[in-house]
Amino acid sequence: MSRSDTSVQMAGLSTANPKHVLHQSEVARRAGELFGGALPSFERLRPVYENAEIETRHSCVPIEWYKEVHGFGERNRLFIENAVDLLEEAALAALDKTGRTVDDIDGIIAVSTSGIATPSLDALLMERLALRRDVERLPIFGLGCAGGVVGLARAAQMARSQPGKLYLFLVVELCGLTFRSRDFTKSNVIATALFGDGAAAALIGTGVEGDATLLCAGEHTWADTLDVMGWDVTDDGLSVIFSRDIPTHVRTMMGSAMHAYLQREGLSLDEHRHFLSHPGGAKVLDALEEIFELPEGGLKQSREILRNFGNMSAVTVLFVVEAAIREGLKGRALLSTLGPGFTAGFLSMDLT
Repeated sequence: MSRSDTSVQMAGLSTANPKHVLHQSEVARRAGELFGGALPSFERLRPVYENAEIETRHSCVPIEWYKEVHGFGERNRLFIENAVDLLEEAALAALDKTGRTVDDIDGIIAVSTSGIATPSLDALLMERLALRRDVERLPIFGLGCAGGVVGLARAAQMARSQPGKLYLFLVVELCGLTFRSRDFTKSNVIATALFGDGAAAALIGTGVEGDATLLCAGEHTWADTLDVMGWDVTDDGLSVIFSRDIPTHVRTMMGSAMHAYLQREGLSLDEHRHFLSHPGGAKVLDALEEIFELPEGGLKQSREILRNFGNMSAVTVLFVVEAAIREGLKGRALLSTLGPGFTAGFLSMDLT
């Protein structure tokens, strides 16, 4: 997506979370009970719960669910049920904020990577909300944490190519359902300290009076990095892949990718007043603050969302944008994220 004379706006950004709240102190205690006797290195890993700088997260299942063994079928059934419920809540809130109705929607884009649905989530929500039968549908799977920014860029491209049409942009991730109680890998332990569940929705279109104007976007996928982040598909679910080198990758590679994006679009870092980043983790935010030439703690909204909601994969950056809008921030903002591929996503917007 590059800038053009056709202005694309985002309006009605709304978020939703499931009802169960996980307190990090309780998660750490239960993780100790679960892993302590089976994983000799757990005591060395225990500080991850405090160092994550997370206080609470939301889950679509109660904390007792996580100590039990569950198959892929049960996990995916819970994913579909809860994902559609959360998307409905967020979508209706977005419509209510903008004074629109379901009949105004011309297309629907649904981003998710933490479960599988065929018919896809957009089709299921289309039936739930009784959308028009001629609505365009685009499900996007596999972008992981990059899905919020890259998916938003795709939605803006669609809106720009068809002026006057209104698109419902949706993101949902239920990462908590991927936790496997018999997986004693370091990556699984770290996931228990990071992941939460959430959803977001917004309306995207031209000529819409919204909260932000979407200007341009870009991405960069590095060579030989397929093993940095993702899922392994196992008999009992999705097993998380985390490289310990992610913060190092951010420090050594993210800056050049960002500056290449800015140069392509004729932009500069200085003209961006706000930096709204996906909070993959506290160490990643530390590295990003260095790249953006910000003081320690400068990514205020990202740290706030990480503290209160954890890492909700693709959804999280939209919570960060919503926080910026709620605070009344104005001017140019740079969205950034990292996801499987290993891919960086960037999007520049003007908060209005």
